[in-house]
Amino acid sequence: MIVAIPKEKTAREARVAATPETVKVLIKSGLKVQVETQAGNQSFFSDQDYVEAGAQIVNSSNELLSFADIVIKVLPPSLEETSQLKIGSVVISFFQSTREISKVKALAERSITGFSMHLIPRTTLAQKMDALSSQANIAGYKAVLIAATHLGVFMPLLMTAAGTIRPAKVLILGAGVAGLQAIATAKRLGAQVEAFDVRPVVKEQVESLGAKFIAVESDSDEGVGEGGYAKETSEDYKRRQQELIHEHMSKANVVITTALIPGRPAPLLIPTTMVDAMKPGSIIMDLAAENGGNCELTQKDQIIEYKQVTIDGTSNIPGTMPVHASELYSKNIAAFLTYMVKDGELNLDLEDEIISGAMFTHKGEITHEPTREALNT
Repeated sequence: MIVAIPKEKTAREARVAATPETVKVLIKSGLKVQVETQAGNQSFFSDQDYVEAGAQIVNSSNELLSFADIVIKVLPPSLEETSQLKIGSVVISFFQSTREISKVKALAERSITGFSMHLIPRTTLAQKMDALSSQANIAGYKAVLIAATHLGVFMPLLMTAAGTIRPAKVLILGAGVAGLQAIATAKRLGAQVEAFDVRPVVKEQVESLGAKFIAVESDSDEGVGEGGYAKETSEDYKRRQQELIHEHMSKANVVITTALIPGRPAPLLIPTTMVDAMKPGSIIMDLAAENGGNCELTQKDQIIEYKQVTIDGTSNIPGTMPVHASELYSKNIAAFLTYMVKDGELNLDLEDEIISGAMFTHKGEITHEPTREALNT
């Protein structure tokens, strides 16, 4: 079977879905690997690196896609790319299937089996396939560094001959993978760090990293969703949550928001009135910008200034660290693909919770229930 690695066509996407290291893994599992010329250039992997790993370089994108049995990508295939795919082939990529309905329909019409790395179940067995976590880790780290470059103050406490420099105050909204990495990075830079999350269970993790955990008092775990994700909360909880966040934001130099519910619009945590209360020179890093943002003023892939507060809506922060982002993502992809390959052939066991969980189209049908519901709304 032929596995194809196309060059990502989006200008802001520097990652690649396979590295020379993972090409070797795929070949060892019995697959033939073809790579579009210059697919790895922006991640600093040359065509020669892929050739030495055992891959074949293909110059034509159309030729690559039309003969491939399996296509692995970072971003979903465009409608043009989908039209070039072989009928009945398999595509694996990041794919928000409930939000990209036209692309889902295009795949189904060509009987293409679609797998989304967004849908990989959060189980122990699937941990090494969890691309959301591997990329969120990078986003949390880099967001703090970007915020530090925007800031007009030091991050750490400094004792100087001219006097004491107070440490910056950093507030992290959401203590998932990205939030925890942001906490750890901000602490390494010497900032005072606070973190908020709707899930009380993460309090211990937050405090183990040296941050203060702030929480809305509640008698239930209403913010805890399936698979460890956060979920929507009640209106009363949201009101008390906003009051608490407002209080702490007014004292913060940096606010990093990470609240993202897979496949859904990002929850609004920071209305304009909260930004109005922030200090001049403060920074908001909105890591949920891809799905609309946690801040009302966020503009996707724009850095704006509102009343002397900088709001950074960069949506693909992992793509700014393409070497490690590609290395991690390609390992996630390779782990998932080799899990399905037996003796060089694809074995789609639909009873397997990882395979069926990540699948959203198969044999002309939309197999993912939330995606079907989104199609009918």
